[in-house]
Amino acid sequence: MSTRAGFEWRTAHRLHLPNALTVLRLLFVPVFVWFLAEDGGTDWRWRTAATAVFAAASITDRYDGHLARRWEVVSDFGKIADPIADKALIGAGLVVLSLQGRLWWWMTVVILARELAVTLLRFVVIRRGVIPAARGGKVKTVVQTVAVGLFVLPLPAALDPLCLAVMGVAVVLTLWSAWAYVVAGYRLLRPAA
Repeated sequence: MSTRAGFEWRTAHRLHLPNALTVLRLLFVPVFVWFLAEDGGTDWRWRTAATAVFAAASITDRYDGHLARRWEVVSDFGKIADPIADKALIGAGLVVLSLQGRLWWWMTVVILARELAVTLLRFVVIRRGVIPAARGGKVKTVVQTVAVGLFVLPLPAALDPLCLAVMGVAVVLTLWSAWAYVVAGYRLLRPAA
């Protein structure tokens, strides 16, 4: 392989690997839902399998953004698809857990409504610019991931209050972090002075 061909291959590889990880996370979602929903979520083996898939998908979230920044190949596709993949994974878990009666519906509705509102805001302002993930949004995603992961794990019922407390923190952070997106959207949409 010539030096130029090697450079082009590495460049293309760097451009596509972070986005491929994001797409992979989206593909993990139906597998995660299937495992979590199997036997109504009562079989510890299926829940363990769902936990493994959820963990693998969550790890891709860590590395797609890290690699894109490290290789300086952050793309508009990644800025949009990455949060959508996060929302799909977390949202699917929340809905299944609520359907199984293991998580209060109001928590699921609050989180999903916020996620939908922020996603719509991003699409509304896309002609003016892309709203990247805010630091508060990243912290919110980590706490949501931990909270859903705790509910998915086949833990003893005695730990349910801990799981609910972590999910409560996730709900508060979800609402708090929405404000940063509202401000960023307003700045993009307001008329130039």
